[in-house]
Amino acid sequence: MSEQLYAFLAGAITMGFLVAGLFFARFWRRTGDGLFLAFAAAFALLGLTQALLVLTNIPVEERSPLYLIRLVAFLLIIVAIVRKNAKA
Repeated sequence: MSEQLYAFLAGAITMGFLVAGLFFARFWRRTGDGLFLAFAAAFALLGLTQALLVLTNIPVEERSPLYLIRLVAFLLIIVAIVRKNAKA
C-alpha cells in the first residue's frame, strides 16, 4: 500500500474515532451518565493512537509504546461497564 493511501485511510479512521467520541460526549451532556463519558474518552484515545501511528511512522504498532494508549482506552470501557452493572 502506498504511503499516501495509508495516511489517507489512517486519517479517515482517526476522524471516525473522534466523531464517535463526540457522539458519546453529546449523550453524556444530555444524560450525565458516566458510561457515555468513558466511551467518549476511550474513542478520543483511540483516535489519538491512530493519528500518532501515522505521524511517527511506526511500522509495527503492536510493538510500540502507543499500544499502551489503546490498552488504556479498552480498560476505560471495561471499568465503565463493570461500574454501571455494579450499580444496577
